[in-house]
Amino acid sequence: MKWINRFFAGRTAPVSERAARVFLSNTLSGEREVFISQKPGVVLLYSCGPTVYGPAQIGNLRSYVFSDTLARVLAGAQYRVNRVINITDFGHLVSDGDEGEDKMTKGLKREGLELTMANMRVLAEQYAALFMSDLEALNVDTESIRFPRASDYIPEQIALIRTLEQKGYAYRTKQGVYFDTARFHGYGKLGGINVDAQVQGSRAQTNSEKRSPADFVLWKPDTKLGWQSPWGMGFPGWHIECSAMVRSLLGQEIDIHTGGEDHIAVHHNNEIAQSEAASGRPFARYWLHNAFLTVGGEKISKSLGNGFVLADLIERGFHPLALRYFFLQAHYRSPLSFSWEALAGAAAGLDRLWATAQRIAEESKRVSHPSEARVNFLALLRDDLSTPQALGVLWEALRSEDYAPEEKWGLIEDAEAHLGLSLINPPRAGAVPESEIPEEVRALLRERNTARSGKDFEEADRLRGEIAQRGYRVDDGPSGAVLTKTTL
Repeated sequence: MKWINRFFAGRTAPVSERAARVFLSNTLSGEREVFISQKPGVVLLYSCGPTVYGPAQIGNLRSYVFSDTLARVLAGAQYRVNRVINITDFGHLVSDGDEGEDKMTKGLKREGLELTMANMRVLAEQYAALFMSDLEALNVDTESIRFPRASDYIPEQIALIRTLEQKGYAYRTKQGVYFDTARFHGYGKLGGINVDAQVQGSRAQTNSEKRSPADFVLWKPDTKLGWQSPWGMGFPGWHIECSAMVRSLLGQEIDIHTGGEDHIAVHHNNEIAQSEAASGRPFARYWLHNAFLTVGGEKISKSLGNGFVLADLIERGFHPLALRYFFLQAHYRSPLSFSWEALAGAAAGLDRLWATAQRIAEESKRVSHPSEARVNFLALLRDDLSTPQALGVLWEALRSEDYAPEEKWGLIEDAEAHLGLSLINPPRAGAVPESEIPEEVRALLRERNTARSGKDFEEADRLRGEIAQRGYRVDDGPSGAVLTKTTL
């Protein structure tokens, strides 16, 4: 975390005994544990990234705000965080298992592109760039993270499959090369495995030669697309790509692996099995998983087609950081239900927080002092990222008369470093002074503010469009809507 590490360098924050250690809920053990890295002061952190066949849904983005918050908290505890988020740019099947349509192929068909490897790469890079843009809009420090493309690590994946084959963990069929889960003692140690679903999936395959429903593909043949290998033309399985990139970029044994809870049963259990079978060593010491984001009780996902993307929120006039604030209002392991009303509430709260931070910046002259509130704030974040409670401490202290402005500013500095909400410099650049705004535009803006207050987002969107036609962009800032002059 380059800029975060620079922030914490030489900074002595008041840390009590209970705030000196980081506690994490480890899916592997089912326990809340003290975090201890393999190498003192260094964290090797891998997060499962997107399959870039389309824009990331906001449900996907929750995983990356969570892992970014984790990295910030670890950096604040004086760790140097070495982060990797993979980009899957080929061969991920819709089922997250061995059946169904390939997601990248589905993306090519959707956009009317010929099924070629060159077009697959073009499609992938198009949506990888959009993914990176979304992360940056959410204040994720992308410069401190490596984003390897799975297609750049084909030799490493082939080598890993050959190792598994040589050790007796893989077998060949007409349908590809499979991992033999019966050979790996303790398969499924993360839990979440649905044996009945695996049996049904196995039966659904025509002429399957799998020895067990749990066995998963390491190499899948394809006569038209893919790469040459000892097993013919084809693609590596989805699971093997993560194991190969982890080994290549972070080593055979890492500290923390994160992802959504939907990865536990299949993808992450399979990663563990193939990685540990190949190395004979533990793959990851701590496994952390965020809960689903839902809409109307259903998980948000591309495959279900029920989700929104970040651009949808921006079109409705929400700042991207309103979504980050919305995520932080719930614990990462708690299911979170999305609605426009809930997002509007988060946006209003963030507006108030920005305004409060600006006022305290002026009162304190940006001079920071330690306080008990800062100790409590850090303690909560280091207790399994208890962001809702930490936000409560932040608000209580900022509203309290018991703390001097300098103490409040010190808390704001820590909140910015750990939560990433642009509290120190709220996004107001380019705002047009009210005296320079034509009366007709100000009238439209007043109407839009009324519509938003009444949660009439359709009318607010229409008025936003009218304002845009008159040469002004609307952004919702801490003190209300902010207008920026554009070129018609």
